[in-house]
Amino acid sequence: MTMKAEEIETEALKLTPRSRAHLAEQLLHSLETLSDEENEALWVEEAQRRDGELDKQEADRLAEDVFRDARTRLS
Repeated sequence: MTMKAEEIETEALKLTPRSRAHLAEQLLHSLETLSDEENEALWVEEAQRRDGELDKQEADRLAEDVFRDARTRLS
């Protein structure tokens, strides 16, 4: 059976603080050994995710809200 990330997270949060810290250390260490190509792919994915969030956020805002925020920042 393959667990989904959400299921793993739920189970990991049930661990003791010491066990969670050890797991976090191991997971962080595993990221340090990624190849340059793997790191680049992860950064591209993250940049695309953030760009999509910004696009959605802009589409969800009314023009009057944008102008009000701009006036607030300028004053």
